[in-house]
Amino acid sequence: MKIKYIIIVVLVVIIGILAGVYFFQNEEKKVKRQFYLLSEWASKEEGENTFTMAHKVKSIGTLFTEHCEFKADIISFSGRFNSEEVSGYAARARLPFSKLSLQFYDLDVSFPEKGMAKVTLTGKLTGRLTSGEYVDETHELECVLKKIENKWLFSDVEVVEILKK
Repeated sequence: MKIKYIIIVVLVVIIGILAGVYFFQNEEKKVKRQFYLLSEWASKEEGENTFTMAHKVKSIGTLFTEHCEFKADIISFSGRFNSEEVSGYAARARLPFSKLSLQFYDLDVSFPEKGMAKVTLTGKLTGRLTSGEYVDETHELECVLKKIENKWLFSDVEVVEILKK
């Protein structure tokens, strides 16, 4: 009879652990999806029409909290911006490009506290300016996303300077 209870307890613990891992992975996938969406909406194809551009730029703003902190000392761009300002900066950043691609690699997602995700990753921006010049930039980023109304939103974005040897 004791063995029966022990087996039941062990099964409940195993099911609890599996459920925890399953839900944790789901949250990680939701966080990673935000980077996929940012990549999609930041990218620009040659001949992109005004309607598509406006939709993408407006959509980018929906990925950020109302007070998102940016720190990019490499390009002297830092500050706290609301989602509309983020959309405006995204529009201006995309303007000089005839073609633009933003990709994210090596995403390392952790959850230091409930409702917060910290992501360290590599961002690669490639494209062609309207002048014909090619751009190929790769940087390490640290981002914090917060879960607001069941949606993961960027609240802090920092471009990490890599020390050269």
